Amino acid sequence: MRDDEWWLATAGDTLIWARLRVLDAGTAEVFDCDGATLPYDSEDTARAALMDAEFVALDGLDADDANARGFDLDALTPPSAREDDALRARMVVKLTRRQ
Repeated sequence: MRDDEWWLATAGDTLIWARLRVLDAGTAEVFDCDGATLPYDSEDTARAALMDAEFVALDGLDADDANARGFDLDALTPPSAREDDALRARMVVKLTRRQ
């Protein structure tokens, strides 16, 4: 299994996280903000589903993209927890808007 890849979407002043994980078999899964783990037949299919839902890859964002979405990229850290049940509560974050 490769490292997790974090994706995000914004809705108003809310940031919504999704975690993309590619499995050894070449399949992928997305852990979403509702705590569901959605299976996909490939990494490409999972990425397409995230993009269709207006998510963007965190590692593809630059400072201008972040500013347009209303947050400071340098202050952004993906959520973490030992278990997915605990992670679910951290997948939706209220943004503090920059002045």
